[in-house]
Amino acid sequence: MSAVVLYTPEVLGLAIELAAYSLADDLAFQGEARSKSCGSAIVLGLTLDAEGAVERVGVKSHACAIGQASAAIFAQSVRGMTGAQIRSARDAIAVWLDQGGATPDWPGLETIAAARAYPARHGAVMLPWTAATQALSTG
Repeated sequence: MSAVVLYTPEVLGLAIELAAYSLADDLAFQGEARSKSCGSAIVLGLTLDAEGAVERVGVKSHACAIGQASAAIFAQSVRGMTGAQIRSARDAIAVWLDQGGATPDWPGLETIAAARAYPARHGAVMLPWTAATQALSTG
């Protein structure tokens, strides 16, 4: 498979959109994740509303375009979700990457679906869900 198929204009556009979600000091729940296979890393911050759902998200990324696009996909749709929903999505995405099947119910994942064919990029795809789960389990 060619990298051209992996790094589509849509993927690169998402990487740019990530700038709209800057990491701020007032995001109370913070977590970090690093891909063992490619070295991509992010720091993710969240605030929760009174019901425990995500209210705000911020990301500081040192990731490849797939990791950045994945973080943008996460940030675009995480508002209103609980920690349990994020963990459930994380688990479904991990299975989807490793075993295939239907695309998990998270808007935008189809944009980075080509990464399934690149096991070295699976860790980059998982970065935001891994960091969010860490943030909410230690916050």
